[in-house]
Amino acid sequence: MAEATPLYQTYNRAPLRFERGEGVWLVTESGDRYLDFAAGVAVTSVGHGHPHVVGALKDQADKVWHLSNLYEVPGQEVLAKRLTDVTFADRVFFTNSGAEALECAIKTARRYHFAKGHPEKFHIITMEGAFHGRTIATIAAGGQEKYLEGFGPKAPGFDQVPFGDLDAVKAAISDATAAILVEPVQGEGGIRPIPVEMLKALRAICDEHGLLLILDEVQCGVGRTGKLFAHEWAGITPDLMAVAKGIGGGFPLGACLATEEAAYGMKPGTHGSTYGGNPLAMAVGNAVLDVVLADGFLDNVRDTALVFRQGLASLKDRYPDVIEDIRGEGLMLGIKAKIPNTELLMAMRDEHLLGVPAGDNVIRLLPPLTVTAEEARDGLARIEHAAEHIRAKAAVAASA
Repeated sequence: MAEATPLYQTYNRAPLRFERGEGVWLVTESGDRYLDFAAGVAVTSVGHGHPHVVGALKDQADKVWHLSNLYEVPGQEVLAKRLTDVTFADRVFFTNSGAEALECAIKTARRYHFAKGHPEKFHIITMEGAFHGRTIATIAAGGQEKYLEGFGPKAPGFDQVPFGDLDAVKAAISDATAAILVEPVQGEGGIRPIPVEMLKALRAICDEHGLLLILDEVQCGVGRTGKLFAHEWAGITPDLMAVAKGIGGGFPLGACLATEEAAYGMKPGTHGSTYGGNPLAMAVGNAVLDVVLADGFLDNVRDTALVFRQGLASLKDRYPDVIEDIRGEGLMLGIKAKIPNTELLMAMRDEHLLGVPAGDNVIRLLPPLTVTAEEARDGLARIEHAAEHIRAKAAVAASA
């Protein structure tokens, strides 16, 4: 009988124990190699063990790990300046996670209207299928019952509308509305991009009604869709944006980005974080940006994504009994399975390929952004083998 674990039983973990990582590969304790197209759920953006990022972390580890925000942290100034230089933002608040970045964005939006003399404006419109984190506020923002159940009353102030329903957004606006919060590409919801025209319309609606547009780019940001941030494809800018996952390349790091106007109400004492913006995280974040902002990096992401997307489309055509649809942008792709997605995920794992389950019976494919076209083709071959085995198994069952 297996020894009981002292861990919370909140995860349905795969029986895999990885000892080290090398680029797009993970290696188990027994030496088995897996092609990692999960990337820690879109976190290891520049692959495992990237020498520049590892070097930056080691260098900082020899200096100072933690200071708190009682003092100036030079790395924060550097990283914030780099982020504001390449985005819409004027201000940055550093956090340790995506949920914290969303909490900061929500608080900033509400505080903005409070500081402008409208404390009644605290409601935020969100979309069904969203995932914004696991805090009491962010599960309310996401609105999914499976995450809300058993945690007491839902935090007030979040008004959900059906995904992609612009008329419902307009109908939900009231005198209490402060902001609209959306993911440009829903991740956990099943790799569902919001159409470009709708993002443009949401920006226009916010301008018309004096609302703040908050974008959750925790999963789809930092090069994942082939541009630095997914909203760039629509040619719009938000007022607030939550960033995490890929910005740390595997180290816990998040950020809330804001325009000067949106950050108007955030004065000393209104928000804080003990660990947010610590020297280790700042060293890693700056090193990740060195890689992602290098000339040609995002071009390579788009080129590899095209190879991968075309290959997946071919698999869909050849295995319609296994694959129903391919969706997503850049290297944030999803396979909507014709069979239970867990069955396909297990078959892929048998081929030593890792993916991530999502809503709407989808498997997310989120390889490190450093993946090559050759490695993408390797992944495609493994998915094909998985589909073949599923088809063969079904044939045997049918003839029994």
